[in-house]
Amino acid sequence: MKNIDEISINNAKKLFETGDINKVEVGTVKGLQSIHKYLFNNLYDFAGQIRTKNISKGNCRFANSLYLKEILEKIEQMPEDTFENIIKKYVEMNIAHPFMEGNGRSTRIWLDMILKKNLKKVVDWQNVDKDLYLQAMERSPINDLELRFLLQAALIDKINDREIIFKGIEQSYYYEGYEK
Repeated sequence: MKNIDEISINNAKKLFETGDINKVEVGTVKGLQSIHKYLFNNLYDFAGQIRTKNISKGNCRFANSLYLKEILEKIEQMPEDTFENIIKKYVEMNIAHPFMEGNGRSTRIWLDMILKKNLKKVVDWQNVDKDLYLQAMERSPINDLELRFLLQAALIDKINDREIIFKGIEQSYYYEGYEK
């Protein structure tokens, strides 16, 4: 039997292959929930659902579940007019970590959709080193300059390139420890 990551990565590819990604609301919590549900449907019983429990990873505690709804409403209202503002919104969504599992994989797709809509760019994730990215994400709540620098260097305008999208999905799963 295939493991969760293999099924989910195939779901992610199907999201783009079918064009269903074009039905997702860009930059909204509802849109992020749609992406999460698509990736993890029938894999997690909480697919697409905002968490109701507190979670942490290593020394990082994510947003308290008691305030998560209000936090997500504020994040959704953040501007998406510049690269800097889009990254700020992405960082805040990472701090919120709205799902029990699968936040990184979902929010990277969400980020690319925001970049595509507003700047006509996407991140070529193949050109973003895993260790540098994870370190930059860890430090981003304090200062997002490192993350902005790293991702801006990987921005490309091939927003509909199937190979870039699929390699990016694979890289996104690699950041989470998945290896084929």
